[in-house]
Amino acid sequence: MPLWKAVILGLVQGLAEFLPISSSGHLVIIKNILGVDLESGGMFFDVMLHMGTLVAIFIAFHKDIGKLVIEGLHIFADIIANTGIFFSRITKHSKEYRHVVKSSYRKFVVLIIVSTIPTAVIGLLLSDIVEAANDMVMVPGICLFITAAFLFIADFIDIGSKTPKEVSYGSACTIGVAQGLSTMPGISRSGTTITACLLCGFDKKFAVKYSFIMSIPAVLGAVVLQVKDFTADTIMKEDIPGCIVATFIAAIVGYLSICFMMSLVRGKKYKYFAIYCIIMGGVVIGYNFLG
Repeated sequence: MPLWKAVILGLVQGLAEFLPISSSGHLVIIKNILGVDLESGGMFFDVMLHMGTLVAIFIAFHKDIGKLVIEGLHIFADIIANTGIFFSRITKHSKEYRHVVKSSYRKFVVLIIVSTIPTAVIGLLLSDIVEAANDMVMVPGICLFITAAFLFIADFIDIGSKTPKEVSYGSACTIGVAQGLSTMPGISRSGTTITACLLCGFDKKFAVKYSFIMSIPAVLGAVVLQVKDFTADTIMKEDIPGCIVATFIAAIVGYLSICFMMSLVRGKKYKYFAIYCIIMGGVVIGYNFLG
């Protein structure tokens, strides 16, 4: 793959992964326009692009992610301890159970786990459909209109105030379903999940943060599923420089996109992205019929 094409794909991934305009949809469109051959080394390239944007999330939210990891380990330790207490009670040694979900960050951890379950189930069920859709430019064109509808809704939702302690596990499950459906190219993951968060009454800043952080297990899971299919032909030596450059660009641009999205939480500006998605969707559908 020529270096300039790798640069474009890195830019598109970094921008569209976090701006509510669908990275998967834009990558399908750009790949078709540029004539990028994904049969040779494409899987590795796709994985590296997603790793780039994952790096961006870890940098942008390193403090929150650090606390979530620590509290997650504490949750695991408390569950093990409670298991021991359960068996000790059988032998009549009375001891109080540890309260597992006792802080906002612990609740945050559990909410993400709950959201990840329906995402994984839907992702697996739709995997064949998504794979077929990635070969058709028409699909992301149509799905961009769906994204636009979600973004218009996001701007008309009353401002919520829920933080982790007030969020129900049912809401987390609903958001996970939204993330699962966004595996279709053209349906923005960030736009769909942020809208779902706002519909569930989340505080705007927390909605954006939750949307980005909850993508970590979903993206890592998808990467693991792809990595297991790597073969000797998966990585082409001539594509490695372009892969490195694209990953680096995706990480930098992704970080800047996250910062930009966090700055938008106070205003109702998602409608501008909705208008863009409508225009882009129309162009793509027109290109499909005229191209």
